[in-house]
Amino acid sequence: MKSISLARAIALLTPVLLLGGAYASQYIGGLHPCEMCWWQRYPHMAAIPLALVAYALRGRACVSALFAGLAGLAIGISGGIGLFHAGVEYGWWEGLTTCSTTPAGGGADLLNQIWASPITRCDVAPWDLFGISLAGYNGLLSGAAALAILALLLKARKA
Repeated sequence: MKSISLARAIALLTPVLLLGGAYASQYIGGLHPCEMCWWQRYPHMAAIPLALVAYALRGRACVSALFAGLAGLAIGISGGIGLFHAGVEYGWWEGLTTCSTTPAGGGADLLNQIWASPITRCDVAPWDLFGISLAGYNGLLSGAAALAILALLLKARKA
């Protein structure tokens, strides 16, 4: 059952590393996420506990594989959102027409906090490497991970 073990590892490591990179770029790199960036994070947040359940139930191969597969599905959804977001950034299609901003905190002077908060557009990539944005990398890496998980689980099923 090495295939299931590897599928579980990919199902856990992919969202942990990609979310870690997203939060590092936000809090260390100063790249504020837009609304579509947040949308990509939510499926990864769901994939982590699903992968942890797959590890917890590794003694029951069929159930463990199910949860690894569900984590893979969540990762794939994040990848699909990432590819859609990258297409919006590259101008291939239209995405959201609104921008997002996150106030720094609560308090009596909320309006001033909103005005002082950075506006992050979904159609502008704040960073890229080799012409690929963070959303594009999420789409590529998450898509590849989801396909790998699916392939590994199908291989384990045939064995």
